[in-house]
Amino acid sequence: MDDTRYAGFWIRVGASLIDMILIALITIPLLLAAYGPAYLEPDAPLVAGPVDVLLSYVLPAVATIAFWLWKRATPGKMAVSTQVVDARTGDTIGALQAVVRYIGYVVAGLPLGLGFLWVAFDGRKQGWHDKLARTVVVQRNAPVRYGRA
Repeated sequence: MDDTRYAGFWIRVGASLIDMILIALITIPLLLAAYGPAYLEPDAPLVAGPVDVLLSYVLPAVATIAFWLWKRATPGKMAVSTQVVDARTGDTIGALQAVVRYIGYVVAGLPLGLGFLWVAFDGRKQGWHDKLARTVVVQRNAPVRYGRA
């Protein structure tokens, strides 16, 4: 019997909300400094310029991947005591796995978020991004037994 405590849908939603709030607290003031209050206008362009691309897309991607490699978790996942690990070994994920997992967010989100909702129904609580990268999200300090992804 597998006694691994995989992190379920709602705890992962909570971790994501924490991460989104932290990213917004960092990027929005910087974006307002770069583009002024017009940046938040409803009719503002989807991408305001190169600083917008760097702060809205590149910085969150680099920070997320770095946290997965450094701490096995983003600040949100740390707050809810979960971590991202290799599904086969339970070890820290590699750089390629981290990049594939992050790109997998796009794949998981495209069909109306079905790839994220998948976590609620999967036996190992894996979203499509986890399956693509061969990762699992587990409760920290819980007994873990790993098998093939």
